[in-house]
Amino acid sequence: MPRTSHRAGAVLLPLLLVVLAACSAGPSDRPAVAFQDGDQQVAPAPQPPKPAPVPELGGPSDDVLPWSDCTEQTREELGGLPPGTQVSCSHLLTTLDSPEAPERGTARNALLRVGPGGRVPLVVVGDVGGEPGTTFAARMATQVPELLGTFDIIGIDRRGTGESDPADCVPQLERENIVDFDARATDRADLDRLLDSVLRASQECLLDLDERLQAYDTWRAASDLEELRLDLGVPKLHAIGRGEAARLLTTYAERFPTSVGRVVLDGAPDPTRDTIGQEELRAQSAEQVFDVFAADCVARGCPLGPDPRKAVSDLVERTRHQRLPAPGTEVGSGRVVQAVLRGLSDRRSWPALADALAAADRGDGAGVADLSAPLVTEQGGDPPWLDGDLITSCNDTTLRVPPQRTGELAADWVSRFPLFGGVAVQRLVWCGSWPVPQQPLPAPRRPDLPPIPVISTANDPLVLAAGSEHMADQLPTGVLVRWQGAGHGAIGRSACATGAVTRYLLQGTVPTDGMACPE
Repeated sequence: MPRTSHRAGAVLLPLLLVVLAACSAGPSDRPAVAFQDGDQQVAPAPQPPKPAPVPELGGPSDDVLPWSDCTEQTREELGGLPPGTQVSCSHLLTTLDSPEAPERGTARNALLRVGPGGRVPLVVVGDVGGEPGTTFAARMATQVPELLGTFDIIGIDRRGTGESDPADCVPQLERENIVDFDARATDRADLDRLLDSVLRASQECLLDLDERLQAYDTWRAASDLEELRLDLGVPKLHAIGRGEAARLLTTYAERFPTSVGRVVLDGAPDPTRDTIGQEELRAQSAEQVFDVFAADCVARGCPLGPDPRKAVSDLVERTRHQRLPAPGTEVGSGRVVQAVLRGLSDRRSWPALADALAAADRGDGAGVADLSAPLVTEQGGDPPWLDGDLITSCNDTTLRVPPQRTGELAADWVSRFPLFGGVAVQRLVWCGSWPVPQQPLPAPRRPDLPPIPVISTANDPLVLAAGSEHMADQLPTGVLVRWQGAGHGAIGRSACATGAVTRYLLQGTVPTDGMACPE
């Protein structure tokens, strides 16, 4: 269904309900009473709808999807699986629904299921710019095995990623230019060179994907989730969304509210910020997490020495002008920063990140190249991550930042966020020559949804904790859980947050709003 259909009513009604709710101390259990004002009868004010109760889990799925065993393939990809784990793979066919051909065409999404089948499905979705959703779901299933007694955990490769008709269209040279661009560029002429690379990438993708190009977005990915629910044969979609995927689940909730089951958002971006604000928050959060990493590094006596920030800052500055040798490639300042972002996302990998950065400081770029490789090169059967991230990100926002403005932002952000500000600004340049979508994504405003736990992580390099808290505030049924730890996403990392989520998913026990989980 095209994004423009029945939008006005879908948006205006929740807005009206929110205004009405703000004028009241809360819903009353007493019946409404009409009263007389002279000869005119005044109708009682309508009451806002109450939140839906926690949905029942429902019975086992009765799906029509053709699953086939892929346990060994998944074991090899993850480097091992718990004994007895069963993994199956399939594909979901949905309507492409491009702007040029509404409600026509076919999209193909790769699926992975951990579990024997026949249990309640729990769909897990991750960031479009991270590892494919099928891999992410398999990894989460190993981290939260207590869910497997009740659920089959299902992952989906979102449009343009993994094996779901991947958007493998950016020329390799431009892919490397974009990812490894000067991490501290502020000069307008330099940023124009990045814009030229993005323009060539967009032209090639348009030629390669044609009408499919603008169909790879979050709005239509929400339709894929609804088709998945129907094919699984279940009345409600139970789901976990990490990071940027929280927007996919809130978009799904706005479009298909009666299909929403038990949903959890783990590290949700701030819905009150535009694209510029989102990227600024990403840079701010990454700087904050790097300081935590640096303190941990010093406490462990890591090889970056007594001042890890200075060591890494000097490395970034040096690689702006002299690239590091690595097997089959070279590494510049952009890939150094991207490697740091990837390494910061999982606290368990911090020692390996420190070792890779120390080796780079000695002139060996192999470790940094390995950390950033998924962005620019094929990994196994999966295409580079950049392509799907770039296309979906630009299709999801109507904002196009003019070159003069990006130059001003670059000068400001590189000054305020010296490690990550430049890379954050460059994501704004990505969309400069991209087609503008017809409509922005809907804001999360429905008041009649079930409770939705939203987890904030104090030190998440990709999502500022305050942004996740704003998501919980914006969702009329949001329930905030705060984790004081570090990494991208708390589920599977924090025993406290994982326990709260598990109780909600398995038993329907809603966490206490504002509960705090220690590091």
